[in-house]
Amino acid sequence: MKKIVLIGDSIRKGYDTYVQEKLAGQAEVFFTEENCRFAQYVYLNLLGWKMDGNWGDDVDLVHWNAGLWDVGHLMDEGTITTPEQYALTLRRIVKRIRMLFPKAVIVFATSTPVIEEKYGKDFWRKNADIEQYNAIAKEIMAELDVLVDDLYPVMKDIPDSERSDMTHFYTPEGTKRIGNAVLGCICPVLGLEWEA
Repeated sequence: MKKIVLIGDSIRKGYDTYVQEKLAGQAEVFFTEENCRFAQYVYLNLLGWKMDGNWGDDVDLVHWNAGLWDVGHLMDEGTITTPEQYALTLRRIVKRIRMLFPKAVIVFATSTPVIEEKYGKDFWRKNADIEQYNAIAKEIMAELDVLVDDLYPVMKDIPDSERSDMTHFYTPEGTKRIGNAVLGCICPVLGLEWEA
């Protein structure tokens, strides 16, 4: 049976159980219950999540994301993580994943779009920033030979009915759409089958 680890922010929390259920009997799908937040938080906590979850050294695939927290704006101070910090931390995360899961295929998922006008005045996100950080990530992943699951275009023009708020897709239709996109990326890599 294959072993898959899903790591990511609250977007991941919207599809992790769906992926786990769809692959029941074919793969063990592991994930932390914790929101994995921004890139530096992922880097800091990878080892602890592995140990706490008893994921082992024989994981076949790690699907991960970080970015939506990084592009957040607090008041007028710019993004929480600068583009330069983001790039450096992504490189460090890939190196750490390869150390912790030596036989795993690594898949990076891009950050998904938001409805900008629904954010407040003290914290907000911009799709232009998300696109910029996704471009940074895709360039780095290509350089490091990491697969990319490009979720941004998949979720860009969906109906509002598939969103649960300005950021998330915690609806049956939204969960199915993003979950199927993840499955459509990872299953061919591992030779797994699933029904949408």
